[in-house]
Amino acid sequence: MTNATSQPARGWSRLGRSLKQWFDADYGNGDLAAIRARPDRVEWMRVVPFVILHLGCLGVFLCGWSWTAVGAAVGLYLIRMFAITGFYHRYFSHRTFNTSRTAQFLFAVLGACAVQRGPLWWSYQHRHHHKHSDEEEDVHSPILRGFWWSHIGWITSARNFPTDYSQVRDLAKYPELVFLNRFDTVVPILFATGLFTLGHFLGSWFPSLGVTSWQMLVWGFFISTTVLFHATSSINSLAHLLGNRRYATEDNSRNSLLLALITLGEGWHNNHHCHMNTVRQGFYWWEIDISYYVLKTLSWTGLIWNLKPVPRAAYENTHRIPGTRNPLPGHPTRP
Repeated sequence: MTNATSQPARGWSRLGRSLKQWFDADYGNGDLAAIRARPDRVEWMRVVPFVILHLGCLGVFLCGWSWTAVGAAVGLYLIRMFAITGFYHRYFSHRTFNTSRTAQFLFAVLGACAVQRGPLWWSYQHRHHHKHSDEEEDVHSPILRGFWWSHIGWITSARNFPTDYSQVRDLAKYPELVFLNRFDTVVPILFATGLFTLGHFLGSWFPSLGVTSWQMLVWGFFISTTVLFHATSSINSLAHLLGNRRYATEDNSRNSLLLALITLGEGWHNNHHCHMNTVRQGFYWWEIDISYYVLKTLSWTGLIWNLKPVPRAAYENTHRIPGTRNPLPGHPTRP
C-alpha cells in the first residue's frame, strides 16, 4: 500500500520541481551525483517549452507577414547566432579572448536572448562534451545515442538540466552571470515582450511598414528562435555525422561548409575539436568563419583583446589522417 501511494507522490513531486525550474533553474539541484545517476529519458514537462516555441511559428497563418517582420527575423537570427558562437561558445566555454566585465555581461544577455539557457550551463555542458566527445559520458553524441537524442532529446533529460558550477568556477565568480544562469527565462520573456511592444509602436507610428505587434512576436521571436535552435543543435548532431575529417581526433567530429554558413563558422568542427582553444575555427582563408571576422573587427575597437591564434601545429601534417587530401601543398600563410 505504501508503494502504491508513493509512486503518485513522487510523480507530483517531479512535476512540481519541473514547474519551479522553469523560473529558477537551480531549484532542486543540490545533489548533483544523484541527479547524474538517473537514467537518460525524456522528461515531458521539459518538452513543453519546445512545443510552445514550435507551435508559436504557426501563428504566421494568423498574423501574416511583412518585409519588416521577415527582416527582423533574419537580423535577429544573425545577431543571436553570433552571440552564441562568439561569446557563449568561443568566450565563455573556451576563453579564446578577453573582454571587460561590462561587455561580458552585455553579451551574456544577448546570448540569453537566443533561448538556449544560461551562459554557465551552456559552457559547462560544452566543456563536458569536449572532455568526453563521442564517449559514453558524452550526453549528446549521435554516434552512441542517435541523431534525435543528440539534436534535442538530451536537453529534455532531467540528468542534464543542472549546472555544475564547480566546472565553471572562472565564470561562477561573477554574481551577475550566476543570476542570468539561474533565472534563465527572464531575458527570453523580456525579449519576447519587447518585440511585441516594438511591433505595436512601429505599426502605430510607421504604418507604411505594414508590421504588427503579432508579426514581430511570431517572426522575430518564435520563427527566428526556432530556426536558431535547430541550426545550433546541428553542430551537436550533424557535425559528428556529415562532412570531412582533416585531423585524427579521437571523436567523430567533422568539417562542413554548409554547417559553417548557417552557424557563422561553427561547421569547422573537426578543426575545433583538434585545436579548441583558438578563437578561429576556419583555419584556412577559404574556410568561411563569419564569427571570427566579427570578433577580429571588435578587437580593432578595443572591446575585446588577446585573441588566441591558430597554433602552428594546425598547419602541419602530424595530426592529419592518412590518406586525406592536403588542401594545398606546403603551409599557407596564416592571417
